[in-house]
Amino acid sequence: MKDSEKQILLICQEECAEVTQAISKVFRFGYNSEHNNRTNHERLTEEVGDLLAMIDLMIEAGIIDEASIQMAAAQKKIKLKKWSNIFDKPNLELVKN
Repeated sequence: MKDSEKQILLICQEECAEVTQAISKVFRFGYNSEHNNRTNHERLTEEVGDLLAMIDLMIEAGIIDEASIQMAAAQKKIKLKKWSNIFDKPNLELVKN
Protein backbone atom coordinates (compact mmCIF):
# COMPACT_ATOMS: atom_id res chain seq x y z
CA MET A 1 0.00 0.00 0.00
CA LYS A 2 1.30 3.41 -0.97
CA ASP A 3 1.81 6.11 1.64
CA SER A 4 -0.79 8.30 -0.10
CA GLU A 5 -3.37 5.49 0.17
CA LYS A 6 -2.64 5.10 3.88
CA GLN A 7 -3.05 8.82 4.37
CA ILE A 8 -6.36 8.90 2.48
CA LEU A 9 -7.70 5.96 4.52
CA LEU A 10 -6.54 7.44 7.82
CA ILE A 11 -8.14 10.81 7.12
CA CYS A 12 -11.32 9.08 5.94
CA GLN A 13 -11.40 7.15 9.21
CA GLU A 14 -11.06 10.42 11.14
CA GLU A 15 -13.86 12.00 9.10
CA CYS A 16 -16.13 9.02 9.87
CA ALA A 17 -15.53 9.65 13.57
CA GLU A 18 -16.30 13.34 13.14
CA VAL A 19 -19.58 12.54 11.35
CA THR A 20 -20.43 10.19 14.22
CA GLN A 21 -19.73 12.95 16.73
CA ALA A 22 -21.82 15.48 14.77
CA ILE A 23 -24.76 13.05 14.67
CA SER A 24 -24.43 12.50 18.42
CA LYS A 25 -24.67 16.26 18.99
CA VAL A 26 -27.84 16.38 16.88
CA PHE A 27 -29.39 13.59 18.96
CA ARG A 28 -28.36 15.19 22.25
CA PHE A 29 -29.10 18.84 21.53
CA GLY A 30 -31.11 19.05 18.27
CA TYR A 31 -30.34 20.39 14.81
CA ASN A 32 -30.66 24.04 15.75
CA SER A 33 -28.59 24.07 18.92
CA GLU A 34 -25.62 26.39 18.52
CA HIS A 35 -22.02 26.23 19.70
CA ASN A 36 -19.47 28.86 18.65
CA ASN A 37 -22.02 30.50 16.32
CA ARG A 38 -22.67 27.32 14.32
CA THR A 39 -25.66 25.02 14.54
CA ASN A 40 -25.38 21.28 14.85
CA HIS A 41 -27.00 21.06 11.41
CA GLU A 42 -24.23 23.20 9.93
CA ARG A 43 -21.56 21.09 11.62
CA LEU A 44 -23.16 17.85 10.42
CA THR A 45 -23.36 19.20 6.88
CA GLU A 46 -19.70 20.21 6.93
CA GLU A 47 -18.54 16.89 8.35
CA VAL A 48 -20.53 14.90 5.79
CA GLY A 49 -19.00 17.09 3.08
CA ASP A 50 -15.53 16.34 4.43
CA LEU A 51 -16.33 12.62 4.41
CA LEU A 52 -17.63 12.80 0.84
CA ALA A 53 -14.38 14.51 -0.18
CA MET A 54 -12.43 11.60 1.27
CA ILE A 55 -14.68 9.08 -0.48
CA ASP A 56 -14.01 10.93 -3.74
CA LEU A 57 -10.27 10.72 -3.05
CA MET A 58 -10.55 6.97 -2.40
CA ILE A 59 -12.25 6.58 -5.78
CA GLU A 60 -9.67 8.77 -7.54
CA ALA A 61 -6.81 6.81 -5.93
CA GLY A 62 -8.35 3.51 -7.03
CA ILE A 63 -8.82 2.30 -3.46
CA ILE A 64 -12.52 1.71 -4.11
CA ASP A 65 -14.60 1.48 -7.29
CA GLU A 66 -17.39 4.00 -7.88
CA ALA A 67 -19.67 1.55 -9.71
CA SER A 68 -19.35 -0.94 -6.86
CA ILE A 69 -20.19 1.79 -4.36
CA GLN A 70 -23.32 2.72 -6.29
CA MET A 71 -24.37 -0.92 -6.41
CA ALA A 72 -23.76 -1.33 -2.67
CA ALA A 73 -25.76 1.84 -1.94
CA ALA A 74 -28.68 0.57 -4.02
CA GLN A 75 -28.58 -2.76 -2.16
CA LYS A 76 -28.57 -0.94 1.18
CA LYS A 77 -31.71 0.99 0.21
CA ILE A 78 -33.43 -2.26 -0.72
CA LYS A 79 -32.53 -3.69 2.72
CA LEU A 80 -33.75 -0.52 4.45
CA LYS A 81 -37.08 -0.72 2.61
CA LYS A 82 -37.46 -4.25 3.93
CA TRP A 83 -36.11 -3.90 7.47
CA SER A 84 -36.89 -0.29 8.47
CA ASN A 85 -39.77 2.14 8.23
CA ILE A 86 -37.65 4.98 6.79
CA PHE A 87 -39.47 4.87 3.46
CA ASP A 88 -43.02 4.58 4.85
CA LYS A 89 -45.24 7.46 3.77
CA PRO A 90 -45.39 9.31 7.13
CA ASN A 91 -41.65 8.95 7.63
CA LEU A 92 -40.72 9.87 4.06
CA GLU A 93 -40.86 13.58 4.92
CA LEU A 94 -38.19 12.99 7.56
CA VAL A 95 -35.89 11.46 4.94
CA LYS A 96 -36.37 14.44 2.61
CA ASN A 97 -35.65 17.07 5.29
